[in-house]
Amino acid sequence: MWKRILFGLAGAAGLLVLAGFGRCGHSQTPAEVAAYVTERVDDALDELNATDAQKTQVHALKDRLLAKGLELHTEGEPIRAEVLSQWQSATPDRSRLHALVDERIEAMRAFAHEAVDAGIELHDILTPEQRAKVAKKIERMHRLHP
Repeated sequence: MWKRILFGLAGAAGLLVLAGFGRCGHSQTPAEVAAYVTERVDDALDELNATDAQKTQVHALKDRLLAKGLELHTEGEPIRAEVLSQWQSATPDRSRLHALVDERIEAMRAFAHEAVDAGIELHDILTPEQRAKVAKKIERMHRLHP
């Protein structure tokens, strides 16, 4: 369940950041992505018999990561435009394109670190019994999907 929560959050962020809205066959709006992730998180929390306080804390983590994912997506729009402009140029600027890649990698690295921190926060929110349920579920998933 912990894995499902984090993968749900990371997946949503990935959709927002990498695919964009309406790109690569995806037509999810930010609200649709948020609703999907919220549903997945709620299902996992129900399986864990989470308290209302835990649900509130986990939803705050989810909301924070989704907001950051949307921010990264929005920041990427001018970059995509510049990459297209470089492609259409008779002499694309290799150094500038490499710099753009480096900038995006650093932004994604920072987001990945935030996701790890959110995972640690989630660990601290859950009880030892809930974490044991999550660990068991992760072990089963790894046996099914090596």
